[in-house]
Amino acid sequence: MHEIIVEKESNGMAVTALVLGIVGLVIGLIPFIGWFMLPLWFLAIIFGLIGRTKHYQRGMANAGIILGLIAVIYKFGFWVLIFYLGSL
Repeated sequence: MHEIIVEKESNGMAVTALVLGIVGLVIGLIPFIGWFMLPLWFLAIIFGLIGRTKHYQRGMANAGIILGLIAVIYKFGFWVLIFYLGSL
């Protein structure tokens, strides 16, 4: 009898992007400590873009990109808003 071995395809870059996006966003919400997550946000975006090149698990890659972008927009947008309101 012949055994059929089926390897499940995985997308390591997409999984990495999702994990970095989640960790970066959650810890990024903590005041003063959140800025240390800046590399994670950009790595989530970069790994997500690389992970999108494969045709499977693209949803994880997209989620990593979105979470990384949300964290960047949140942190930089907050300071832009503070400087804008301070100049009024």
